[in-house]
Formats: sequence, C-alpha cells, structure tokens
Amino acid sequence: MKKIAYVPLDDRPANLDDVIVQGQAAGLEVLTPDRAVVRNRMDDQAEVEGTEVVGTSGASYGNTESVRQFLTSRAAEADGFIVSIDMLAYGGLIGSRRLRDDGGGDYPDYDPETTLLLDTIAKLKQDYPNKPVFLLDTVMRLATTTMAEGLSIEAYTESRALMMKPRPSQTEFDEIANGYDLQPDGTPYEDTVHFDKQRYYNARKHKFKTNRYVLEALVRDAGIDFAAFGVDDASTQGVQANEIDWIEARIDEWLGGSGGQNPDRAIILPDADGLGHALMARMAARLHDGEQAQASKPSVAVRYFGPDGSTIVNPYEYMDVHTNILRHVDISGGTYLGDGRAGEGSDSDLELIALTGEDRIGDAIAKIESNRAAQVPTLVVDFTRGGSAGTVVTPELLNSPATGSLLGYSGWNTAGNKIGMALGMALSRFFFLRREKQERPLGLALDAHGSLLFKRFLKDYSYKTLEIGKIRTESRARTPYTNVTADQNMKIFNTPADYDYLTQLLQGDMQTLTNELAATPAFGIGGSSPACAIRRFGIPQGEAGPNPRDWRFAQYAAVVLPQSDPDFLWWRAFEITLNPQIDLERTSQGACE
Repeated sequence: MKKIAYVPLDDRPANLDDVIVQGQAAGLEVLTPDRAVVRNRMDDQAEVEGTEVVGTSGASYGNTESVRQFLTSRAAEADGFIVSIDMLAYGGLIGSRRLRDDGGGDYPDYDPETTLLLDTIAKLKQDYPNKPVFLLDTVMRLATTTMAEGLSIEAYTESRALMMKPRPSQTEFDEIANGYDLQPDGTPYEDTVHFDKQRYYNARKHKFKTNRYVLEALVRDAGIDFAAFGVDDASTQGVQANEIDWIEARIDEWLGGSGGQNPDRAIILPDADGLGHALMARMAARLHDGEQAQASKPSVAVRYFGPDGSTIVNPYEYMDVHTNILRHVDISGGTYLGDGRAGEGSDSDLELIALTGEDRIGDAIAKIESNRAAQVPTLVVDFTRGGSAGTVVTPELLNSPATGSLLGYSGWNTAGNKIGMALGMALSRFFFLRREKQERPLGLALDAHGSLLFKRFLKDYSYKTLEIGKIRTESRARTPYTNVTADQNMKIFNTPADYDYLTQLLQGDMQTLTNELAATPAFGIGGSSPACAIRRFGIPQGEAGPNPRDWRFAQYAAVVLPQSDPDFLWWRAFEITLNPQIDLERTSQGACE
C-alpha cells in the first residue's frame, strides 16, 4: 500500500479525519503528525465582569518545528507528500492570520525562521525528486479570527466590513503589500475600534510574502509538483483582490499558465477546507497511474438541476459555481468534458450532479438512478441550502437506493468546500477502482468509502441541518452571560455542567439520527433490501484492466457510531467529530441490479 505524508491545514475533521478516510477508500495509507502537533483551538479562558465577558485568551496553534521533523522523519518511507503551508509555517489556518507587530523584512529574506521551515519542502524534492510533492496554501481571509487571542465577534464583523471595501488597483508586489489601507482615492481608511488594523495589515503582508515564496522559490525554482492556493473567506472586491490578480499573473508568467491557472502546476480558487480532499485525489491519480496520470485524466461532465452555475452563491467567495467546479476538477486530477450547462457529457468518465434548484430534485433523482442503471460513476454536490444539506432535496436523495452507490457527495459549508470534498472523494475512489484488481486491498478500501459517504449525510444533513439548531438553542439558553453567543465557544460561555449536558445531548441524539439514516433506502441497513455500493470495477474476459462501466457490488450491512465519538472538537456547535463505521458485505451480482 502506498503511503502519503499528509500535513493538514488544522485538526478539524474536514481537514484531518475525513481526508484520512478518503485516502483509505482509495487504497492509500495516510501518515500524519501526532494530533497534538497539529492541534488548533480557540481561546479557552474568559475574563468576566458580572454577567458579561470582557475578554478571552488561551488560543493554541500547531507546533511548526514538530511538523518539520515529521516531514523529514517520514520522507524515506512516504511515496508522496501533501503539505499545508499554513500548518508548516504558522501552526495552522488560524495561526496564519494571527495579528503581528510587524510584517517581516524585505522579500525574500522577510523572516528567516519562516523561510527555513518552507525550505524543508525544497529539501524533500531535492532528496526525493521522483516523489510527488503537492502544496496547499491560503490567501489570508478578510476577517479576523473570532475568540483567538481576545478577538471578539465585533472585531470579526468590523474587520470583514473594512477589508471588503475597494482598494486602488495595484500590480506590483510591494505596492500591493504597502497599499492595504488605501481607499480608491489614495487616502487611508478610517480608524478601527475593535481590532488593531495595522497589526492586521502586518499579518496580511507576512502571509502574502509567504504566498510569493511558495510560488516562486518552491514551485518555480525548486520544482515542487503542484500548489493549490485557496482564497479563504473571499469577496469580489477588497483587500484580497490585488493579491489574487498578482498570483494569477505569476502563474501565467512563471509557470506557463493561461488566464491565471495551470492545471499541471498551480491553481487558485475560493476554498480552504476542501483542498486536502482535492489534492488527495490528485495524489491517488499519481500513485495509481504513475507517469501515465497526466495522459489518462478522467473526464468529468457537469449537469445542473436548477440554475446553471453562472452566479456566485455564497457571500464568502469571488468565483461563480461553474468556474469553481472547473478549477477543482483541475486540482483533483480530472479534465472537464463539454459545457455541462447545455446537457453535454454523456460519454464522460464521471458525472457531477449539481443540485442548484429545489424544484428540479425529481429530475435529478431520475438522472442519478439512470446513471446507476447504466453504471456511470456519479457524484452529487448540493448547493441548495448554503452551509448544509438541503431540507427539500436531501430526503429525496435518501429515498433512493441509487444514492448508496455514489462515488462522492457533499453539502458542507461554502460552495468551494462542497465541490472540493465531493470531487476529491469521487475521483480518488475512481483512480483506485480503475487500477486495482486484488481482492484484499479492494475489501479494505470498501468500508472506508461506505463510512465516508454515510458520514457526509450524517454530518451535512442529520447534524448540520436537523440537530445543530437544538444544540444552539440549548447552549444560548443556558449561558450565564448576557453579551455573548454561547454556542460559538461552549467551553467558556457555558458552565462545565452545561457543557457536559450539551455533549451528552449530542451523543444521544446522534445515535438516534444514525439509526434513522441507516434505515433510509439510500443505505437500507437492517432492512430486507439493503442498498449497494460499488465494490470494484469488473475485468471482462480479454481486457487488461478494470472497466468503469462494469461494476461489482457490496451491500450495506451494519453501521456503528461510537457512543463517545460525537464531540465538540473546537467547543462550538459549528464543528463536531463524527466517525461512523460502515460494514459492507459482498453479494451476488443480481442482488444489486
């Protein structure tokens, strides 16, 4: 089994647990630093005056030196590397946007400690030139981090509003970095109340220099194979716009890109938490297909059920849905077939069903079921309800046994997150099934895929759509403080007894919701007609390898959600751990036809 040394963006499940399971579903062993090394947390101490919280402190970040040691110690045994620049250089996503007293020195010697860490990657490529090295980096988001080092929700709101305002168009690196506070007429913006804007600009300047170092020193000069730049919490205008344009121009100038993108070297798009999934798919292509990965990219067609993806559907992004899908296909190791919006793509290797209108769910289900009958690998992305799975479309999906055969699905968070998760899940699985012939690795990967598909519905719908409102209501009703939204940090805004109560409520309710989800026709666990997942692609007589249009199946047999597993990892209602374990059993071909 091939091994991947993976440094995650942080230890949230979207970036760690889910990517590990995705790798397992693609027949890969994912090596990661110890969880304590990549641990990120918001403030865990509150300063209180009467019934009001007047300050917080105690945020924690990953250990960058230990991350460096992980990479060097695992380099010999790993077959490839996926490395988060934010974790390696800053201790994680929230660490990369910590307010700073200065923005570093002149580039490229802006911060010797940071560049020494980054040069670890160049050394990996020098020592192991034939091992693929993929990087994920972020363009710093607009807003400050709520409840990290005392920053409040008021600071978040004020910073995001200020950073969304237009800046003068700049094309030179230093002019961009020194012009963050300028209005279009060249005068400074107003003073801030809830955060120190100069320390914010220092953090932004430092991160922009790191973006440049990654693109110039690592990808261009050191020959790192690929970099995905995710614009975290973006807007169509504001302080990020010049940075995005500069990075796109350098991808064209330095890496031979076109239109600011190069599918073979570097892509920039709005996403952060979906990038680990997308790069794991790209790694699966590289390790399973070898040198032929470039020549054997699978074609992905997009079929919209609702509006055609030509608009931005999330206030935290700057790219329309369709373009975002295309860029994620590039990152994940696929190629795009046809327009999709006109209904082309019947001869594609995979089909992406984009749910963009609730009134078209019946047509979408019919297409998913016809694809299942024709054995066309399919994935679904739900755009109908913002940050979670749709209340109209999801029950219909779960009422169809064909849903259990999907290669990928997501309804989680921003459009970019959903796309990255679903495409990464589907393409990594496809690359594995297209090459693997041996029964043992196929069997080991099968339960991982079933577990991840089940989890996506359990988290994106059962929790994020059905359960989270109850948790938020209970948390807010029980807080002793009058000036906070308690569910944003239940560790310090609820009493220990109430936090325990909320945890027990979560664990009990998720057992019930697990059983309810298991019984739906999409999975059929415990019923007379269990649904089926794709166990393998068949190898017809006379053919050299597996045929994606010839499937073998396994039935969903059982699911276990550990009683103590659901937990508020980051002490907020928004994010929980959730690790259901699915068991699938081989069945006769006729049972699943």
